[in-house]
Amino acid sequence: MFDYNKAIEELEQIALKVEDPSSSIEEIDKYLARTRELAEACRAYLRTAREKVDQMEKQ
Repeated sequence: MFDYNKAIEELEQIALKVEDPSSSIEEIDKYLARTRELAEACRAYLRTAREKVDQMEKQ
């Protein structure tokens, strides 16, 4: 099951790693790929949550 809060925490950690001058280009590329995955998962989660709220409001 997707955990939105853990995804946000991971994104924050990735931001710190990308900002670290000792991170290599290869590492940054890996972090960016993971960021895309997490962002897509977060968007899907929020979209589903919004749909649920909309359904509840219609009842």
